[in-house]
Amino acid sequence: MLPTSSSAGLLANSLDRLLGYQLRRASAVMMADLARELGDIDLRPAEVTALMVIAENAGCSQTEVGQVLGIKRANMVPIVSRLMDRGLVDRERADGRSHALRVTQAGAAVVADAQARIERHEARFSSLFDSATLDVLHAVLPVIRSQRDEAEG
Repeated sequence: MLPTSSSAGLLANSLDRLLGYQLRRASAVMMADLARELGDIDLRPAEVTALMVIAENAGCSQTEVGQVLGIKRANMVPIVSRLMDRGLVDRERADGRSHALRVTQAGAAVVADAQARIERHEARFSSLFDSATLDVLHAVLPVIRSQRDEAEG
């Protein structure tokens, strides 16, 4: 007979004590909620975040957007292409090889809508914590992210 958790009648799970496991599970819940929130505007979270970064940084390059978001260069190509195909972003040649990205008027409207949706999403999860706990989370999670940044050089 397998051991069970006394609190919920579930199987024991020693993974629950692992930070990485807890972060992955929490991230999965948050990303699923965000995808639901953004669902009817037909943009994936990566596309919305790219659009938001471009809106805040008119004239930026695709490479710069990828660096800010931690998205590999090859993965940025379809994201920007889809945003362009939808008429949300346009680009102009900045120099010999790079292009400057800008949101279109339609893109700016989508950004405003997406920001409101993201604020609702954030409020749902932020309400689970007091302000001191949120401050700690915002302080410590970038420390974990910086390990990836250091590993990539």
